Order: sequence, then structure tokens, then C-alpha cells
Amino acid sequence: MEFIQIFALALVQGLTEFLPISSSAHLILLPLLAGWDDQGLAFDVAVHVGSLTAVVFYFRKTLKKLSIDWASSIEQRSMVGDSRLAWAILFGTIPVGLCGLMLGNLVEIHLRSPLVIAAATIFFGLVLGWADWRSKQERDEHHLCLFDIIFIGLAQALALIPGTSRSGITITAGLLLGLTREAASRFSFLLSIPVIFLAGSLKTIELLQSEVIADWNAIMSGTILSALSAYFCITIFLKIVEKIGMWPFVIYRLLIGAILLQLFMA
Repeated sequence: MEFIQIFALALVQGLTEFLPISSSAHLILLPLLAGWDDQGLAFDVAVHVGSLTAVVFYFRKTLKKLSIDWASSIEQRSMVGDSRLAWAILFGTIPVGLCGLMLGNLVEIHLRSPLVIAAATIFFGLVLGWADWRSKQERDEHHLCLFDIIFIGLAQALALIPGTSRSGITITAGLLLGLTREAASRFSFLLSIPVIFLAGSLKTIELLQSEVIADWNAIMSGTILSALSAYFCITIFLKIVEKIGMWPFVIYRLLIGAILLQLFMA
């Protein structure tokens, strides 16, 4: 891989993993427009590791407190401090994990077409805009009830449909439940940690079984660039999301979806 390809793909992965704009749409469109060959499984693993590193580092203090309170809640058999949020992250991950195991092959074979990605990018973009428009935005992520967790978890499972955007659909669900934009975004990012870890682990297993010769220069560069871009994205997004809302991302999704439709329906 040439450096421009490594740089562009790692940058796009780091940014689109957390912005509500669909990483799959961008990772199809960018190589197509640039005329690049497939980047390969090893590079996919590398950029996922980079994204995971960024979100864990950004929330390192929160994660430490969540871990301590979660362990205490098990020992005391009652909610302790922020243990409710820790349990919410764990239970919110179950639906996408189960659906991924049961429907993974179906998704890979039948749903990774550019037209499906374009339609999902547009449709779920509009749903995001509607949720942002009607949301009461009165609550934060520390007061989620069981129904809220199940609802957001089931919404996250829809992200298996390429073009949906994992962050986009979980933020949408949070807004529909009355969370503020920042709270919905924070919970979405915390939910991403086990999901990215599980997805990266599966890709790593595939990589080890494939016996592919790795390009370590591309892997190291991709990991670092993905981590830096993802950390920058999380930091800036959480600072500005309450001011700008979701509609800039909705409009952007509509444009990306329209470009994909134009390219692949011609």
C-alpha cells in the first residue's frame, strides 16, 4: 500500500467510526473514486485497533470508575456509584453480539452491496434528523432504565446493515429516549468499546487463519493514524454536538447516499 492510501483509509476509519455518517459507505466510496485495490484484512484489523485505542484512552478515567463500581456492585449485589452505566454498556452489547453471530454470513453475502449501503445511509440519516428534531433532550446516560438499554441495544444491532452507522443509530435511539445530544453521543462511544473489541477479535482470528503475509509498515502506520484521527474526532464532536446538532451530518449522509446511487445505478 502506498502512504496516501494508508493515510486516507486510516483517517476515514478513525473519523467515520464515531461520527454518525456510516463508515462502510466511505470505505466503499473512497477506494472506488481513487482506483485502489482492496486494503486487505490485516489493515482492517490495524485501523480497528487504532479506533479502539483512541476511545479507551479518551474515556480512561470513566472506564476505571465504571470497572471499580461494577465489581463492587457484584460483590454487594446492588448498584454502586456508576455501576448502572457499566451494566448498561454490557447489556446493550448483547443484541448486536448475538445478531452478529447468527446473521454475520447473511450480512456479508447479501447486504454489502453499494445500493443497500446507499439506501441505508439515506434512510437512517433521515431517521437521525427526525430524532434530533423531536427529542426532548432532558436526560443523561446515568439514568437509563432497562427499557432504554434494550431499545438502544436493539437499535445497535441494526448497524449490522452496512450504511446504517453504529454511532448514528445508537445516537438516534438515545435522542428518541430523551437523552441530550452529548449524553447520547457519550453512551454511543462507550458502547463502541466492546463492539469494536469483538469485531476486531473476529477479524484477527480470520487473519490468523488466512496465513496472509502482513505489511507491517502499513499496519503500524494505519493503527497510529486511525487512533489519532479517532481521538481528535471524539474530542471535537463531544464539544460541539450540542451547538450544531445532527442536521449537518444528516445532510452529509444524504449527499453520500445520492453519490453512491448515482455511481451504482448508472
